[in-house]
Amino acid sequence: MGWHLSILIMTTTCFMLFPISDQSSQSELLQQLRKQLEYPRQLDAWGNPSSDPCYTQPTAVLAVTCEGNAIMELKIVGDRITKPPKFSGYSVPNVTLSEAFVLDSFVTTLARLTTLRVVILVSLGLWGPLPDKIHRLSSLEVLDLSSNFLYGSIPPKLSVMSKLHTVTLDGNYFNVSVPDWLDLFSNLTVLRLQSNQLKGSIPASIGKAAMLTELALAGNSISGNVPNLGYLSKLEMLDLRDNDLDGELPEMPTALVTILLSKNSLKGEIPEQFGQLNRLQHLDLSFNFLVGSPPEEIFALPNISYLNLAANMLSGSLSSSLTCSSTLGFVDLSTNRFTGDLPACLNGNMNNMVVKFDGNCFSADPAHQHEAKYCHQSHKGRGLNQDDGLVITVVGILFIVLVLSLLLIASNKKSCQKVLAEQQFLRKHKQDNSTSGMSSELLVNARCISHAVKLGTQIQPSYHIFSLEELKEATKSFEQSAFLGEGAIGKLYMGKLENGTLIAIRCLALHQRYSIRNLKLRLDLLAKLHHPNLVCLLGHCIDSVDESSVKRVFLVYEYVPGETLSSYLSGSSPEKTLKWCGRLQVLIAIAKAVHFLHTGIIPGSLYNRLKSSSILLDEHLTAKLSDYGLSIITEEIYKHEVVEGKRYLQNNVAAMEDSEDDVYYFGCILLEVLMGPKLHRKGGPFVLNDLIVSAGYLNIKPGRA
Repeated sequence: MGWHLSILIMTTTCFMLFPISDQSSQSELLQQLRKQLEYPRQLDAWGNPSSDPCYTQPTAVLAVTCEGNAIMELKIVGDRITKPPKFSGYSVPNVTLSEAFVLDSFVTTLARLTTLRVVILVSLGLWGPLPDKIHRLSSLEVLDLSSNFLYGSIPPKLSVMSKLHTVTLDGNYFNVSVPDWLDLFSNLTVLRLQSNQLKGSIPASIGKAAMLTELALAGNSISGNVPNLGYLSKLEMLDLRDNDLDGELPEMPTALVTILLSKNSLKGEIPEQFGQLNRLQHLDLSFNFLVGSPPEEIFALPNISYLNLAANMLSGSLSSSLTCSSTLGFVDLSTNRFTGDLPACLNGNMNNMVVKFDGNCFSADPAHQHEAKYCHQSHKGRGLNQDDGLVITVVGILFIVLVLSLLLIASNKKSCQKVLAEQQFLRKHKQDNSTSGMSSELLVNARCISHAVKLGTQIQPSYHIFSLEELKEATKSFEQSAFLGEGAIGKLYMGKLENGTLIAIRCLALHQRYSIRNLKLRLDLLAKLHHPNLVCLLGHCIDSVDESSVKRVFLVYEYVPGETLSSYLSGSSPEKTLKWCGRLQVLIAIAKAVHFLHTGIIPGSLYNRLKSSSILLDEHLTAKLSDYGLSIITEEIYKHEVVEGKRYLQNNVAAMEDSEDDVYYFGCILLEVLMGPKLHRKGGPFVLNDLIVSAGYLNIKPGRA
């Protein structure tokens, strides 16, 4: 009996030790992953040897879910969100993980956690080609490796993972074609490959991935046609924005709720079948080359709420009996070739709907429409046969190439001499680079990049360099009757030029010493800022003591009759009120202006004095931002104003990053538009202070993720 008892004790002990061994092994694997990830702060909770990751309180950046002693879910969200201007496939200091990191070894360790069903590893600086061995995670259902530095091709062996239903690889550097084996997935429902460098065409096989509900390939360089997706009966979201697709629109699956195809080169007409997509809520076909008349049924779809057809070549007139769905809240028909009357159901003032239709030939609002002949230009020349057109096209191209070649040869020597002289000058004047990040070289090479400006070019007044005498004559020597007001950045005057044009003149005192050459470079950059929602800069005048010292600069703007947004929100005058539709239009206009200032030129203008008193509304209630871009000329203005404006927040809120200031103050304007007169009566700073303190309190309440 003794030996029977001994065997029983040994067997029981083994069974008790095995779970402990498994648990210990998985904890060791997690510690190894932490080491390979170079000890990110998000994993500090694993630093305590006595802690069990399975019982760690989940947060927004870290979660480990276990069933028994088996790890089922691993979620780590890092803070390596910076993307370098150019990534060559190697480690980038302080951006990616170090040169010692090996993605293959990391995946090998990860694959030893064989019970994993969910892997979310976001913004951790992972770099390298994703190895095939990822398929060893045979139980995996969700894979999210977005916002890292993965490149090369997407491993084909992913398709053998029979349980995998969600693949998210957004924000990486995959740089081959879209995989042509996606139909091999048996359960794939969500595929997101946005913001990579994928090229080539979308393979037809994707139309056989029958389980797909979401397909997002936006922000790549994908070309060719949109394949036939009619068999994807479960597809609800299709996002192919910002690519190079250039075919015609195919018919779409009837289950679609969201279709995003903007910023491509799609051509042809919008299929009539789009008017039968009864589940559709959001349709964006803007910035393409679509022609013809849109199916009027899309305006009446039972669930449609957002319809954007802007910046195409759509034409014809819309029926006066056009019916709009009760759910439709936003329609953009601008920059097309529509004619005739605007249907009654698209009257935003009557239906509490935001409707944009500028840049057409509608009879409504003629000040913002083209003449009728503009919208009929595309029909000219149809009497020519195809051969004649081809000959004319070829001859024209050859002639243009010849002229450009001659001009290039003629100007080559002058350009080279100019560049050499400019470089020599810049080397001699490095001390002029007084503003952080705004060197003379950068100012010389500043260039416009706005896609919107290219597509919607407007006729702008020629830029003029005024003399001080011209401005004195326009303002009658800056007499008191021409004085409009004074702020932190200088005095403002109204003037009238000889040709009768009304102008606004901002007198800017410079606290920083610039040479005339350096200041002109900065003013040239400011002169590039043209946008429909910016007050147009017509020219400038430099008041200098000598060539090396500038005392004042006068900025000459168009005069915008009307009131500021602040006066409309103050409630002081009952006739000066804005309906909610008008307020939303103002906010959208200013958001577009700020986006242009941040991204429309290189380098961007980031500090633009956003406040309701700087937003002007003309007689058509079109919003225009004034006093923008002054940080290009001098930082002192911005710093002075920010110090004064933020002093009341110093005891409650940490200092904000400079690049966030426009976003922050746009939020202030949004709050002011929502609260209206109440904010004015109590005082903006105090209300904002209360709200920010309250938000800070909410963020530290126990149990809040």
